[in-house]
Amino acid sequence: MALLERVSTLVRANLNDLIDKAEEPEKMIKQVILDMQNQLLQVKTQVAIAIADQHLLEKKQKENEDKVAEWTRKAELAVDKKQDDLARAALQRVESYRELSDSFAQQVTDQKAQVENLKAALRQLQQKLTEAEARADLLIAQQRRARAVGKASDAKMAMGDNSKAVTFDRMKRKVAHTEAVSQAKSEIAADDVEDRLAALEKEDRIEQLLAEMKTKRGA
Repeated sequence: MALLERVSTLVRANLNDLIDKAEEPEKMIKQVILDMQNQLLQVKTQVAIAIADQHLLEKKQKENEDKVAEWTRKAELAVDKKQDDLARAALQRVESYRELSDSFAQQVTDQKAQVENLKAALRQLQQKLTEAEARADLLIAQQRRARAVGKASDAKMAMGDNSKAVTFDRMKRKVAHTEAVSQAKSEIAADDVEDRLAALEKEDRIEQLLAEMKTKRGA
């Protein structure tokens, strides 16, 4: 039946393969679990219906077996009373009910096999669902880590030939050069002031020496 085929497909499904092939792994995991839950509910319903049908068939089989026993007693009574015609009629009923009983017995056998198949499918699907639910968080976490690693790799590849790093280094050197030039200018300016002050001091010293010399010379 189609239901068992769908269940069999879900049971055979490899979660890792499904997730690896999915564009949205988390969505795939949730969808697989939802499908299993829906199929599990349908299988439970079918198991209940199949068991009810089995009980009904067993009841019909029992009713016909009782009819066989009842009409067998009637045939025996007719024989005891030397009523062969009634005995034949009773035996015809016996055979008719026996055929029905045999037919229901075969249906009961087939129905039991169907019930066992459904129960087996139910157990397998329950086990698969339990496994999927238990592994869902782990699989989602693994996929998230994989995506994070992938994004990190993409970011690294986006750097290309390290052009951004080269540009940064170039700007860094430019800033350092500008700072060096500014410092040099400051030092040059400071040296100019010191030279001018030194010249003034030298002029004063010369004037002082000249005055002392004039004094000594009486000029």
